[in-house]
Parts: sequence; C-alpha cells; structure tokens
Amino acid sequence: MKKVLIYSVLLILGLIGSQVLGGKGKDVIDLITLWCLSFIMIHVGNEFDIDKNNPRQYAWDYLVAGTAAAFPWIFCAAYFVWVLNTDSWKDALVLARFSSPTSAGVLFSMLAAAGLSATWVFRKARVLAIFDDLDTILLMIPLKMLMVGMRWELMVNLVVIVVLLFLAWRYMHKLEWPTSYPWVLLYAGVIAGVCELVYYTTSIFEDVMPIHLEVLLPAFVLGCMMKRSEAHSDEPGGHEEGHSHESEEQRVAGIITGTFMVFVGLSMPVINTDGMSWNTLLIHVLLITLVSNLGKMFPMFCYRDEAPLKERLALSISMFPRGEVGAGVLVASMGYGLGGTALIVAVLSLALNLVLTGLFIIGVQELIKERA
Repeated sequence: MKKVLIYSVLLILGLIGSQVLGGKGKDVIDLITLWCLSFIMIHVGNEFDIDKNNPRQYAWDYLVAGTAAAFPWIFCAAYFVWVLNTDSWKDALVLARFSSPTSAGVLFSMLAAAGLSATWVFRKARVLAIFDDLDTILLMIPLKMLMVGMRWELMVNLVVIVVLLFLAWRYMHKLEWPTSYPWVLLYAGVIAGVCELVYYTTSIFEDVMPIHLEVLLPAFVLGCMMKRSEAHSDEPGGHEEGHSHESEEQRVAGIITGTFMVFVGLSMPVINTDGMSWNTLLIHVLLITLVSNLGKMFPMFCYRDEAPLKERLALSISMFPRGEVGAGVLVASMGYGLGGTALIVAVLSLALNLVLTGLFIIGVQELIKERA
C-alpha cells in the first residue's frame, strides 16, 4: 500500500511539473521516460511466458483485449462528435484512440507494489495490457493513413512489428544475455536511444510522417527472448530479498519505477482551457473518463470459467490506468493539426486517470484480498 501511495504522489508531482515547465525540456523528458519504460518492459517480458501448445488461448486473450480497447475508443469518438461537435469522425477517431491502451508500465509497477504479482488478476492483466497496447499501435497505422494517406513509413512500422512478434515467439527465453540491472539499464538505454534516433533522423526528411517505433514492444520482446532470471520478486526487475545483491536489484528497480512515474507525469501536454469555463470543462472530463472506463469493463464478462465475478471485476478495473501510449496518441494528434475542446478534454481525462491510478489499484487489492 505504501509503495502505491508513493507512486501516486510521484505521478501527481510529475503532472504539476509538466504545467510549470510548459513544455520545456520535452526531448530530455521523453528520452528518460522511454528509458525507464524500456527497463520495466524488459523485465515484464523476461517474466512473461507463452504456452506454445495452446495458442488459441492467446487468440481469445487478444480478442478480449482488442474489444476492451475498442469500446472506450468508439464511446469517446461518439462523445467528441455528438457532444463536443468535433469537425469529423476521422478527427474524432484519431483523438479518441488515447482512451484505448492501458499503461503497461504504470499498471505492472502499481500491481507489483501492491503485492499482487502472484494473483490471477496480475497474470491476466499482464497479457491483456500488452495486447491492447499492441492493438493500439497496430490500429494507429490505418488511422494515420486516414490523416496523411498511404505512406511507406507506415509499412516499415508494420514490418518491424511483425518481425518483433516472430522473434518473441521463435526465441522465447533462449537468449543467454546477463539480466542484472546494469545490463538491463544498458539494453533499455540502447532501445530508447535507437527508437528516438530513428524518429529524429527520419523527421529530417519526412516532416509529415517520420518513422516512430514505440519502445514498449521492442523492450518487451527483448525481455521475452532473454533467459529468465533465477530469482523474481513482486516488483518488475526485482528479486527475493535475503542477499545484498538481490536487495540492490530490488532497490534499483524501485528507484527506476518511481522515476518513471514522475516522468510520465512530466510528459503530459500543457493544459489550455481554450476559453471554456472550468466548470463546463470539468463536467466533460468526468463524463469522458467515465465513458472510457466503462468501455474497459468488458473483461468482467469474460473468463467465467477461470475466475469469480470479483476477480473479473478487479481485472477490468486494473485496465483503467492510462499513460505513455495514450499520451503518444495525443501528441501524434497534435502533429496532424487536431486541437480544440476535444483535445483539451482528452488530455485532462488522461491526467485524471493517472491521478486515480492509486485508487484503482487499491480497489483491485480490496476486491481480491481474500485470494491474494
């Protein structure tokens, strides 16, 4: 509980800092955020396992995750068009995609901090969060085509995604690379640096559509390919306590996770009310947040043969946290010239979901405390 509260405070401090900085230092903030996210996702991938004898189960999980991502997307797009009078469905569909992806880095860190790593909810949320982030990344390709037309850069993104997924499947836990924290920090830094270098290099030649590779997938895939660590703990990147080296691994993982929380908050766009009263804006933000989270409740109606209702409800609530991928969608939307009230509401809703993350995790903990 203590770690959940600390991480929540760090998120809020980061959000406040993003408004104070007013967009200054964005490049450095983005790079550190991606570095920390890569570190977390490498460990998540390293602890991830796939039963290759039962691939149909993952097809069902992907369908559940995709549906849980589609409902908030459609609900928010409809709200933007019918209530906020967004100019077109095309613009609304791009903007509303912010509500689809669960923040894998935030979710895993918070659930682990709450001591829920051994639960069915954590294991299932880990699969669904990865899949709905992947679904968002894939679906952004045709959405970008709606905005800028058919571009070769989008095909490059698709090819890279397919290759990474093949590598994760083919070489699951076969790569004999060291997994201690200095090495994982190095891997994470290389992944974040390469992704950003590709983006900035291609942006020189292609201002409209530079190649933007999300670090989440390559970091996760690398973790999947690496042989599993001998020891695991309830925190991403940690180990069981008892030896000084293992305790050091755990401390470093906690520091990086806390840093990630701060920088996720710092990476949020500057809030501008655009002349709308705060009361009216607050109502829209609350409604769009409610609508998007209702869409995330779909997993509650699935997995009836695996878990009781309370755990399925807890699983749905655990999918509420949004973060780095959703923020990336909003940044991309601004790059296409989209703005107005819908964008402001989307940014504030994303920020509100971040602030409420601690409460979501506490709710999950209360629902399954008897079985945790």
